[in-house]
Amino acid sequence: MAQDVLCEVSNCVHNRDGKQCMAEKIFVVSHKGEKAHNSEETDCKTFEPQGL
Repeated sequence: MAQDVLCEVSNCVHNRDGKQCMAEKIFVVSHKGEKAHNSEETDCKTFEPQGL
């Protein structure tokens, strides 16, 4: 499992210091079913905006 997960989404509650994801788990989905051909076909469902 990855030890360091980097993230540049500064308004996510899991983002620490504007660069590192501190979520306990990461959930990434594909727009095209089970297989993605590039990163543009995926989204991080772990994202949660700050201030909710």
